[in-house]
Amino acid sequence: MPHDATQHDDSGHFRQRLGLFDLTMIGFGSIFGSGWLFAAAHVADMAGPASIVSWLIGGIAVLLIGLVYCELGAALPLAGSVVRYPEQAHGSTAAFLTGAMTTIAFSSLISIEIVAARQYADAWTGGLTRNASGDPTLAGWLVQLAVMGVLYAINRRGIGSFALINNIVTVFKFLVPTLVVVLLLAAMHPGNFSLHGFAPHGFQGVETAISAGGVIFAYLGLTPILSVASEVRNPQRTIPIALVASITLAMLVYLLLQTAFIGALPPALLTDGWNGIATRLSLPFHDIAVQLGLGFLALMVVTDAILSPTGTGNIYMSATARVVYAWSRSGTFFPVFQRMDTQRGVPDKALLLTFGLALFWTLPFPSWQALIGVVSSALMLSYAMAPTSAAALRRCQPDLPRPFRLPCFSVLSPLAFAIASLIVIWTGWSTLCWLMPALLVLTGIFMMLVRRNLSSAAWSQELRSSLWMPVYFLGLLGLSWCGPFQGTGLLNHVWDDVAVIAFALIIHHWAALCGVKTSR
Repeated sequence: MPHDATQHDDSGHFRQRLGLFDLTMIGFGSIFGSGWLFAAAHVADMAGPASIVSWLIGGIAVLLIGLVYCELGAALPLAGSVVRYPEQAHGSTAAFLTGAMTTIAFSSLISIEIVAARQYADAWTGGLTRNASGDPTLAGWLVQLAVMGVLYAINRRGIGSFALINNIVTVFKFLVPTLVVVLLLAAMHPGNFSLHGFAPHGFQGVETAISAGGVIFAYLGLTPILSVASEVRNPQRTIPIALVASITLAMLVYLLLQTAFIGALPPALLTDGWNGIATRLSLPFHDIAVQLGLGFLALMVVTDAILSPTGTGNIYMSATARVVYAWSRSGTFFPVFQRMDTQRGVPDKALLLTFGLALFWTLPFPSWQALIGVVSSALMLSYAMAPTSAAALRRCQPDLPRPFRLPCFSVLSPLAFAIASLIVIWTGWSTLCWLMPALLVLTGIFMMLVRRNLSSAAWSQELRSSLWMPVYFLGLLGLSWCGPFQGTGLLNHVWDDVAVIAFALIIHHWAALCGVKTSR
């Protein structure tokens, strides 16, 4: 099957109604969800004051990957394009795996955000959460169901209604954290930054906070911008600007929030060290505002804590539907999900599946923290496909129009891939020991099914272009087992990082060499 983007033009189905402000609000709104509400305490627990460094490293890592996406998004502005880039670069197996990883991660993100909103709402109303782990009561679960139903209805009306509501919610989401920063910085205890040492758990604590503490989870908002690429006016200019602006703005706000959180903690809470901060402050910014006697701020935090994650869930409801649509358009998922409501410009069957998946994820994984490692790993693996896709397309489709060309590509693309691989490893063996085998099984099943329908020459091409992926998964599994993050510790965290970087650079070069050669 030829992988030509012109063959998959979506402009006749979707309506180009989104401008630069709309797209930036989608990006910032998707990045700035429940992460700021819970992650500050979790990363402080793991890294102490050095958690500020975790936010900085995480932001730079995501910005690097975002720059690669700028080139891809401007060159191929397609609906659900996070799936379409690997399809164009490496064929159907890459499209299938990226579609599966992204759909699972995005749909579970919807439920994570709605669960976070419900947990904060319980502080206001009571009766929605039944234990300290955050599990819902029956009334709490029904509230989650009702909210998801409202989000489904908003997205069913079309991209215009979605964008208007998102813009209003995102502006409010920005104002409340700004107020939190100003008031908490006024109650600063400078000694908190050196109490028990700036990095009480060393750099390994910083790494763990990035992957498992919620830092990367908080930053994972790049791809919703790309998912609506076919609905953007002047996408070649708008997408790169919106990507960089939303990441930079979010990084600035997260750094200020973490600094304010650490500085405003009453020193009495830190008598025994940083361990257990997340347990003692289950609703961090609300609880610290109460302890400081800032009742009005606590009320504003709870209000935003309900609205902010709900707004992010709304964005992912839209983005997941378009990813499912693109997955179907790639020919590697059921064709029924290509169905469009042309009057509204909405992939209605894909949206209905998205609602069902989001609802499913509220059943076995009821608390905010339960899915963080899995979602972060799955989405980072999905993000890792961007540098390899961009590198392969540069070699195999050099004449593809690229309105935005990433400077220093030969350095930045491998670096982005290496950083994404490191973050996956930092998630830990307990997550990767089943996630990687699951991806390997999916790869094997799909390739066996594909083999039946391809000629020998086409099968050889598919195998050549996609073999690097199972090798990559196996290598990450082995390095995680050898490493210090819940692994055997055969490699300490320095040598494990060096080994992961070296392995990632080899895989990136291999992936760049084995792209699908097509004529546009």
